[in-house]
Order: sequence, then C-alpha cells, then structure tokens
Amino acid sequence: MMPKRRFDAQWEDEHNVENGGRSSSIPSPKRFRNAVRDVLGKQSMADFASSMEPFLRSVIREEVEKTVVRVLSHRSSFGSRTTFEGSGVKKGLVLHFVNKLPSRIFTNARIEAEDGNPVRIVLLDAATNTIVSSGPLSSMKIEITVLNGDFGCDDREDWCAKDFNDNVIKEREGRRPLVTGELSVVLKDGVGQISDVVFTDNSSWQRSRRFRLGAKAVQRGGASGEVVRIREARSEPFVVKDHRGELYKKHYPPKLGDEVWRLERIAKEGAFHKRLSANGISTVKEFLKAYVIDQTTLRSILGGGISNRIWDSIVQHANTCVLDETKFYVYNDHAQGLRLLFNSVYKLVGAMFDDGHNYEPLDRLTPPQKVSKNHSSFLSRF
Repeated sequence: MMPKRRFDAQWEDEHNVENGGRSSSIPSPKRFRNAVRDVLGKQSMADFASSMEPFLRSVIREEVEKTVVRVLSHRSSFGSRTTFEGSGVKKGLVLHFVNKLPSRIFTNARIEAEDGNPVRIVLLDAATNTIVSSGPLSSMKIEITVLNGDFGCDDREDWCAKDFNDNVIKEREGRRPLVTGELSVVLKDGVGQISDVVFTDNSSWQRSRRFRLGAKAVQRGGASGEVVRIREARSEPFVVKDHRGELYKKHYPPKLGDEVWRLERIAKEGAFHKRLSANGISTVKEFLKAYVIDQTTLRSILGGGISNRIWDSIVQHANTCVLDETKFYVYNDHAQGLRLLFNSVYKLVGAMFDDGHNYEPLDRLTPPQKVSKNHSSFLSRF
C-alpha cells in the first residue's frame, strides 16, 4: 500500500514547478481535473475526501470573504447617500424622545417622563441635530406604539422600517388594547407631546419583561411630493407593573407632602411608620424638620436597633426631596441687628446683618459672622 500524500501539497508542488517556482492560489480547471484524475487512480474515495477537505475549505473561505466585502461595500456606499437613486426617497430625518421615561410605569396611570412632565417628541434633521420647525413635516401626524424591550439592546441606531414594525407589540389574546388614549400626536413646529396614554397590561409576559415606547410618522411626503424616510423614535426600556403596586411605591424624588412611608426602608403600616406617626411625623416634610432639629431624637424614635445602613438610606432618600423655595422662616435678634434665615424644613441657609440690609448665604459667612447651629429652642416653636 503506497503512503498517503496530501492532495493539496502534491498539487502545489507540481504547480510551483510549472510556474517557475511561483505559487498561485487558484488552479486552472484543466490542471485541477488532471490532479484529481491522478489522485483517484492512487487513493480510495475516503482518502480523496480527506485530502480535498483543506483545499475546499480554503476556496470556500476566500469566496465568502469576497462576497462579504462586496456586500458591505455596497451597503456602505448606499447608506451614505442622502437620496436613494431612482426612488425619490430622502433620508436624514429622525423622530426622537426628548425626555427620559421612568424605569417603572404602572398600568392605568398616565405615562409621564421621569421628571413628571409630559413625554416630548421632536422631529430632527440628523445632519445638524436641529428641530425641523418649518415645512409640511413640522406639523405631521405621528403614531405612538409599544415595542419589544429587547429592540435596540445592541445599541444600533440605523434600523429600517421593517425592523421597527417587526418589534411592535400588540395586546395579548383576549385582552384590551395594550395602550389606550391619544395614540396619534400632531407635531407643532416639529415638537409634540404624549398627553393621555396609559398601559392596560403589565410587561411580565414578555421575554425581556420590559417594553419600550415607539413613535413613527404617519405622513411621509415632503414639500415637493417626494417620499421621505423618517427614522422612528425608540425610548429606553422600562417595566410596566400592575397599578395595585402603585399604592405602595416609593417616590423618586419624594415630595414634601408625601406620606412618610413613601421614603425608602419605611413600609406602609410597618414598625417605622407607626412609631413616626405616634410622634406626630406623618409626612416627608415633618421628617426633614425633625431631622434638622434633632437627629438623635429622630433616630431614637425609629428604634435603638436601627442600623447605620438603614438610617443612612432613609435620610439620603429624604434629602433628595425638592424643597419649597418660596417659604422661609426668619428669626430676629434685634439686640445684635441680626436675622437668621431658615428654609421650609428649618435648615439654616443664611443671615442678614445691619438690620437686614446685608444678606450672606451660610456658605459665605466669615468665622466671626457664623452663628451657632444649635437653634433647636427656636425651631421647637414651629
């Protein structure tokens, strides 16, 4: 039995001789047939298949690489144009959500932005990143949709209309429409807002357990009648929970008038809540006042066993509260011609000297001007 020799090596040796030692990566059809005939006469079919495999892999890989390069080059040049040749479709306009949606939304509650304001959508010129405030498209109608939470997880921003439509989510079988309300928005000077849209179902039945909001153009005709490609808007992903959970949810940030159990670590009707209520602390504002007046007493109300971690969590959340900047308290010391200024939760913020003619905020007081922060005897009157 003659020793096996790899076909590709044999062919390469012969081919190099015929070409004066110069190798060529692709054999001519005739030379290839001769080489195959020669090998078939000496090896079994199994041996032949084994010998051919590396060569075929190399040829296939080269052809695939050429095809990929050709396709990518075509797509790159195609996507860089502002107009599709021969189709009359203009590119470069995008819809965009201006403000961020909260990470958690409840069913049957009006959808609002994270800051509590209406969700705003604008039409942008992608080339200049400016709002399209004039022309027929600046007053076009757009449609609000619900998208799969996984759409866009790869951070791609160049999706096509088919990609967008394939990720639109409809209601579950036998359920009400997934979102209800004013799902059509008309832009004004390139700006629109979502004013009354609610979810009717939670997002737990989705694989990602999240939704996104989407917005797409209904009108796509420009001033000259050409068809305009307007890239759809896509929000960040968020979770939708049943509204029953809203009864117990925490507020971020809390408001002064919120019940105290809206703060982190204080459960509604829990031990902390009951102890605070028993001591006349029922709102976030009252909690902050008590904290400013006497932190030690407030902490003792919550119980001597409260850990530093829990205490810090409660206080940090409470301090994110937006204060009432229109209400201040003034303490007059006529003997010294001094007035102390306190904010709505009794925190010292500044002082007025010379019978109120000169005001200095707390952080700008000089050492001789600084007053004692131990003003609990005064604050206890409020």
